[in-house]
Amino acid sequence: MRISLYALLGIALTAAPAVAQQPPMPPKQVGVIELQMQKVPRIVTLPGRAVAGEEAAIRPRVSGMVTEILYIGGSPIAAGAPMFRIDATIYEADVIAAESEVAAAAAVSRQAQATLERARRLVGSGTTPVDVENAEAALEQALAREKAAKAALTLAEAQLGWTTVTSPIDGMASVAEVSVGDLVSAGQPEAMATVTRLDPIDVDMYEPSARILRVYDDIAAGRLQVHDKLKATLTLENGQTYSVGGTLLSPGFTVSTTTGAVDNRFRFENPDRRLLPGMFVRGQIEIGVAEAVLVSQSAATRDRTGQLTAWVVEDGKAVQRQLTDDGTYQNHWIVTAGVQPGDLLVADGFNGLMAGMEVVTVPVIYDDAGVVQTLPAPDAAGDTPAADQAE
Repeated sequence: MRISLYALLGIALTAAPAVAQQPPMPPKQVGVIELQMQKVPRIVTLPGRAVAGEEAAIRPRVSGMVTEILYIGGSPIAAGAPMFRIDATIYEADVIAAESEVAAAAAVSRQAQATLERARRLVGSGTTPVDVENAEAALEQALAREKAAKAALTLAEAQLGWTTVTSPIDGMASVAEVSVGDLVSAGQPEAMATVTRLDPIDVDMYEPSARILRVYDDIAAGRLQVHDKLKATLTLENGQTYSVGGTLLSPGFTVSTTTGAVDNRFRFENPDRRLLPGMFVRGQIEIGVAEAVLVSQSAATRDRTGQLTAWVVEDGKAVQRQLTDDGTYQNHWIVTAGVQPGDLLVADGFNGLMAGMEVVTVPVIYDDAGVVQTLPAPDAAGDTPAADQAE
């Protein structure tokens, strides 16, 4: 008995059990945080370089041979402390000669004064008014010569004093650039030594002019309240934070034609001389307080073009937003556009997330270490287990 192929196929299909349909995949679960408007310090990070608050190049004011070096190079020195001594023989002689000129001029003045007084007493009895006028003129000339002699004496004494070269400021003295026996001249371009003040020390910080304009815009729009006094902190070249804060000394008012930045100078106490002129640092300046939305850096990504994006949940679906940031604060982006208070920011569950995907939200928080933690579910009475344990 032959059974057709079609009959066998029909029997097999009839005997095969019905294939069960796969149930639909449940919506993806994501952890979310409700964004809120917060008051955030506006802190900018700027490159900077330490510069000496004062630096004096020590040059001679008189010519002569160096006879003594009176300080130790590399050590602190006070203002007025002697550093070099120049041969004073010529200048001592000049002082003696000037003193003689003063004495001679004073004698001539006394004689002219006596002649004038005698001429005035004898007017009408052998002395004419012309004689009185001549005596007065002679006295004036004598007094003028005496004054010139005293001026020459003052200069000679000053030059004698300049043979001892002193430091004009407090600071650290460099190694001497001259030796005993060297001949120096007044006003020479080469310095005999340098004295640098290290405490306090200044730091120049360079802020791009474009950022300054944004700050002005935020102030005008009421988004930023500026502090009365600007303060700064420093990060050193080894990554450590400098323990002493600084204050604004001189705000810049010109833009560099090469860097497009404005140079602002801050002053820092430097008792340990840890900051040295020429060191590169990074300065953090707190300009004021602004209201903004904070988005955790772990919840946002930046693409190759620099565009910052984050995921939010709208009507139960995932949506990717483009954000505009204005710096960072405590591991958060300071977002000024792209999200607003009340939005649900996706903080956990990014893997496989796509635009338009239906999601189920679970409230989460960040702990002190910045790790996402799920909030405990409330019990039937509306209290969390943590609250029950606390009671």
